[in-house]
Amino acid sequence: MIKVLPESKGKILVLSAMGKLADHDYKDVLIPRLESIIREHGKARLLLDMGDEFHGWEAAALWDDAHFGLIHRKDFEKMGVIGGPKWTEWGLKIATLVISGEIRSFSSVEREEALLWINA
Repeated sequence: MIKVLPESKGKILVLSAMGKLADHDYKDVLIPRLESIIREHGKARLLLDMGDEFHGWEAAALWDDAHFGLIHRKDFEKMGVIGGPKWTEWGLKIATLVISGEIRSFSSVEREEALLWINA
């Protein structure tokens, strides 16, 4: 499940990921929000908080993530992840090869730093 957090404003989208992300999380929440931001602001800033309740992606959601990322690889100013399993850092390293914007990961105790960074 993806939840839009109140820190979202303008070109900044801050989300919380819980459980296992599904196709509908992307098609109903993430993709429409990001497409709207990109249309309105040209580029988006995305911060995903993967708390202790995050358990990965279903196959269709993983495809949605990769497909959207490739199509919009030049449409991100910043992309960050807070917490999550250790393997998410590898995913971010791969994303740096594709996404043109700045990409960072933060530990779960660095949430405030992550919010300052995404807003700077």
